[in-house]
Amino acid sequence: MRLRPSTAVRLICLTFIVLLFHCCYISCQRSDGALTVVDNPEVNGLDTEDGSEATIEEEDIKEDLEVVHPTDQWQTLKPGQAVPSGSHVRLNLQTGQREVRLGEEHLKYWTQQHSENEDKQPFINPDELKKAMKKIKEDLNINKDSNQKESVSSQFRPLDELKKDMAQLDLLVETDVQILRRLLNQFNSTHVTEDKLNILHELEYMVHQVDNAQNLCSMGGLVFILEGLNSSDSRLQESSAFVLGSALSSNPTVQVKAVESGALQTLLTLLATTEHFPVQKKVLFAVGSLLRNFPFAQQHFLSNGGLQVLSEVFRGDGNGSLRTRIVTLLHDLISVKEQISKTSVDSVDPSHEERARQYSRVSLDKELVETNWCSLVPQLLDSSEHDYREKALQTLIVMAPMCLQQYRTDRSLMTSLTRLKTLYEEIVNKEKTVENSQTEYFEEIVELIDNLKIKIR
Repeated sequence: MRLRPSTAVRLICLTFIVLLFHCCYISCQRSDGALTVVDNPEVNGLDTEDGSEATIEEEDIKEDLEVVHPTDQWQTLKPGQAVPSGSHVRLNLQTGQREVRLGEEHLKYWTQQHSENEDKQPFINPDELKKAMKKIKEDLNINKDSNQKESVSSQFRPLDELKKDMAQLDLLVETDVQILRRLLNQFNSTHVTEDKLNILHELEYMVHQVDNAQNLCSMGGLVFILEGLNSSDSRLQESSAFVLGSALSSNPTVQVKAVESGALQTLLTLLATTEHFPVQKKVLFAVGSLLRNFPFAQQHFLSNGGLQVLSEVFRGDGNGSLRTRIVTLLHDLISVKEQISKTSVDSVDPSHEERARQYSRVSLDKELVETNWCSLVPQLLDSSEHDYREKALQTLIVMAPMCLQQYRTDRSLMTSLTRLKTLYEEIVNKEKTVENSQTEYFEEIVELIDNLKIKIR
C-alpha cells in the first residue's frame, strides 16, 4: 500500500516525537548525574514548565550533594547537583541540558522587590504603637478640657467677684423663716388690698411645706389669716381661706393650733353667711383640711352645727360643684372612722387605741341621720355629670348602715338606681363595639349600683 506524501510526513514527525520523549525518559533515570530534590520548608511542591506540580521520590540521597540556589534567571544544572523543593526545572530541547530557576511563589516574592538585598522596612513594635496612640488621645483630652475650661470661665464670673458685687449692692440671702417674718410684717403694716393679696399668694406657696406652716403659726400668722377671713372684701376672704387650707393639709400641729385659735368657728360662720361661690369653695377646702384625720376637730364641728351648715350650702348649690365637695368630705369622714373602729380590736398599738377612743366620741352617724343627709345625698344622682353620680354612689354605700331603713322606703332612690343601671349598661355595650374604647369607668359605676342594691335588700 502506497502512502500519500502528506501521510508519510506525519508518520515521520510522530516517530521523531516518540524517540525524543524516550530519550528524555532515559536521561531522567537515576545515574551519577541524576537530579535530586532536597526539602525546602517554605515550598511543598515542585513546579513543572506547564505549571503542574511534580513529585520526585527521594531515594538514596547522598549527604554530600551540592545544592543549587536558584535565582529568578534560568541556570544550567550540572550532573549530581540538587535543587530545593519548589524550584522550577525544565529541559532545554535546544541544548539538551537541565535548567532551574525559582518557583512561582519565590519568583513572585522577588518581582515584588522583597529580595534579601533590598532595604527592609522599619519594624514597629505593637506596644510602642499603643503607647503612642494613648499619648495622642491624652493630648487630645487635655486640649479638649482646656478648651472647655476656657469656654466655661468666659461664660461665668469668679465667685469672689460675685461676692464683692453682692456686698456692694447690699444683697442678703434670706431663709424661709426670714421670708415668713418679712411677709407678715408687710401684711400687718400695709392697708392696700392688692399688697395683701400678693402677700397671701406668696404665703400659700410657702405653707405647703410642713415646717413653714408650723413656723407661720408660731409667728402669729394665724391671727392675720383669721383677720382676712373676717374681712369685708371677698378677695381677701378667698385668699385667706386658701392659705389656711394649704397650711392645715396633713399637718396635725397646725390643725391643733387652728382649733385652739377659733379658726373652725370663723370658717363655719363665713360659710353660712357668704353667697360668693369662690369664697364658699375655698372655705370648704379649709374645713375639709381641718377635719380630716382629726377627731377632736370633728367633735367641735358637730357641736357647732357643722352638718347643718353644710346641708344649707348643699341645698343652695345649683350646679352641683359644692354638693360634690360636701359629699366627698362626708364619705372620707365616715370611711376613716369605720376603718379605725374595725382595726382597733386587733391592734396593740397604744396610739391607735387612743385614736379609736377619740373617734368613738364622734357621733357622726347619729348627726347625719338627724340632719336628714340620708335624703340629701341621693339628690346628687340627678346630676348629669358622671363624676358627681360616682361620688354620690360611693357615699350612699358607706352611709347604708345608718340609712338602711330610709333607703328601703325611698322609692325615688330605687327608681334612680334602676334608671342609672340601664343607662350605664347601654353605654358599656355601645363602647365595647368601638375599637380601643375604654369601658372600665362605666363598668365600675354599674358595680357601685349593684353593691348599693345588695345592701338595700
